[in-house]
Amino acid sequence: MIVIAALIIGAALGARAAKKRGGATADILQYAAVYAIASGILGTILTILIDRFFV
Repeated sequence: MIVIAALIIGAALGARAAKKRGGATADILQYAAVYAIASGILGTILTILIDRFFV
């Protein structure tokens, strides 16, 4: 659940960052994808840590 939320939030933040910089559609999609991948990895790590230490 954390990973899915992180992917969605990351994609939204990436798209927002590209729009703020005046990027074209391809730029917006690329930023959204990169931010989603990065936040998805962090979400996965967070999920593993929570599972190992608190469950």
